[in-house]
Amino acid sequence: MIAVESRVNRLPRVEVLGIGIDPVDMESALRRIEEFIEDGRPRIVVTADSSGIVEAQSDTQWRDIMLNADLVTPDSVGVLWACKRVGSPLPERVSGVDLVEALCKKSAEKGYRLYFLGAAPGIAQAAADKMREKYPGCTIVGARDGFFPPADEAKVAQEIRDVKVDVLFVAMGIPKQEKFIARNLYEMAAKVSMGVGGSFDVLSGTVKRAPMLIRKMKLEWLWRLILNPRKWRKVMTLPKFVWLVSRTKR
Repeated sequence: MIAVESRVNRLPRVEVLGIGIDPVDMESALRRIEEFIEDGRPRIVVTADSSGIVEAQSDTQWRDIMLNADLVTPDSVGVLWACKRVGSPLPERVSGVDLVEALCKKSAEKGYRLYFLGAAPGIAQAAADKMREKYPGCTIVGARDGFFPPADEAKVAQEIRDVKVDVLFVAMGIPKQEKFIARNLYEMAAKVSMGVGGSFDVLSGTVKRAPMLIRKMKLEWLWRLILNPRKWRKVMTLPKFVWLVSRTKR
């Protein structure tokens, strides 16, 4: 049995523009998530990137979700830079897509019950099929797209509740996915819920992920922009993020 660690015994969060980032690497983030599963109370995990932190400066609902999340991982090169600038460097980026895949592997080993919600029709199911193929024994108890009317939200939440989910992945884009989770956290009763952005597109093979060399060069954001020019609005938040962080005291 995993001992659930008290928050007071954990390292303090690193504050970036008023948002606390947990000083975790992939291994410690997974350990925390497994603790949450063992504990059983509904928890929210946020993977924080630069654009999300910029948006939180003007969206108070989104900001409150980030501030009250049970785990906030550093999910961009910009966030790692900001943490280093304030004197608290973090070991590595902990992205949504990497967490999804790592938890699928854990599911194959330990039987965790996963649910894929979001993306365009067919994408969540395709991603689930790929993960089952890659990690035999991975227990994915449901997969459906994120295109449903607001009137069906309670029905979707009940569907998730009915299959007793350990980890729910929601791919609707920041902050829509986190707001959906916050509204339905206790109705869905998943032990861990986390927004994962475009992860299903990558895991399904619909979108090609940057080669490892590009990722090591910290240029995955540029790769994504080349493949999907519509992401330029998100990328253009980076100069604002750098400017805001540069104005803060070290």
